[in-house]
Amino acid sequence: MKLLAIILCIFLVSGCSTTGYIMKQGWGQLKLQWKSEKNDKLLTSNDISEETKFKIRLIEDAKKFFEHYFAINVGGIYSKTTMLDNEAVTWLVIASAPDKVEAKEFDFPFVGSFPYIGFFSKDDAEDFRLGLEKDGQITYMRPVFAYSTLGHLEDRILSSFFHYDEIELVELVFHELFHVAFFAKDEVDLNENLAQWFANALLDEYFKDSALLKKYRETQGREKKLEQKLVQLGLMLREEFDKMRPNINAEKANLHAARFVREILVPVIQEACREAGWVGKECPDDAKKWNQARLAAILTYEEEQNFIDAVATRHQLTPRDFLANLKSWYKEWEKNPQREEEFMLFLKKKT
Repeated sequence: MKLLAIILCIFLVSGCSTTGYIMKQGWGQLKLQWKSEKNDKLLTSNDISEETKFKIRLIEDAKKFFEHYFAINVGGIYSKTTMLDNEAVTWLVIASAPDKVEAKEFDFPFVGSFPYIGFFSKDDAEDFRLGLEKDGQITYMRPVFAYSTLGHLEDRILSSFFHYDEIELVELVFHELFHVAFFAKDEVDLNENLAQWFANALLDEYFKDSALLKKYRETQGREKKLEQKLVQLGLMLREEFDKMRPNINAEKANLHAARFVREILVPVIQEACREAGWVGKECPDDAKKWNQARLAAILTYEEEQNFIDAVATRHQLTPRDFLANLKSWYKEWEKNPQREEEFMLFLKKKT
C-alpha cells in the first residue's frame, strides 16, 4: 500500500481528485512496473527484433552518458523494459474555456497543478474528454509515448519509446532524465521547457558533428519556425478574446476561433509545409483538429524557450554548469519565506 500511495501522489499525468480515477491510474502505473523484464533478458531473446535491441542499448548508453556528464546517479531507471499492448503509454486531455487560450489546471496532492490530465486507457480519456465538452470546455487529446515519475519510481523503458528514431530517442531519454535531476514544484511550463532545452543541448555533446544530427537540426529548425508562429497565433487569439470582453459568450468565442483557424492559422501552417516539403500527414493543416485547447497546449510547452537560452547565454553556461546554477538558484529562491513570485519569474531576472 505504501508503494501505491507514492504512485497516487507523484504520478505525473494525474490530476483528478475522484477516488475512482486515482485508483485506476495508480493500478495502471503498477502494471507498468510489474510487466517489465530486465533488459539483459530481452537482449538475448530470439523473440525481440534487432531494431528493438538496438534501441534498448541506445537508451542504456544515453542514460550512462547523462549520469557521467552531470555526475549523478539515477539508479535503476531504464534497467527494465515493459512491452505495451498499445502504441502509446497514456493519452492526455487538455481543456480550455471557449473564450480563452489557456489550459485548465488539474490539481492533486503533493505534486501540484498540471495543465492536462492523463489516462492509461484511450477509452477512458475519450469519455473524460466528452464529459468536459458537455460542461462547455474545448478539448484536445493526444497520445503520450513517455513520461517521468520524477525519480520516485524506477521508470521503465516502454515499447512506446521505439516510436522515435535514433536522435529523437536519445533526446527523449535526456528530457525525461532531466526531470529526475531537477523539478520545480507546481511549474509545469518551466519544467517542460527546461527539460527540452537541456535535452536539445546534450544532443550536441552526445552526437558531436554526426551527419544524423546535422539532418535532425535542419528538420528541427523548420519545425521550430512553425512552432514559433503557432505560439504567436495562440497569443494573438488570446488577445482577441480579451478585447471582445465582456461582450462574448461561448457561441461567439467558438465561431471566432473557428474563423481564426480557417482564415489565419491554417494558411500559415500550409505555407510552412510547402517550404519544408511536408506532405500528407506530415502537414498538420486539418482545421478540424485545431482549437483553443490545442493552441493552449502549444503555449504550455513552447512559450518560454527563448528566455532559457537567454539565461544560459548571459552567464556563458554549459549544460553542466547551468544545472548546477539552477539547483543553487532554486535553493536561494526556496529560502525566501516572503517569496510571492514563481521560480520562473525569479529565473527570468537572471537574463
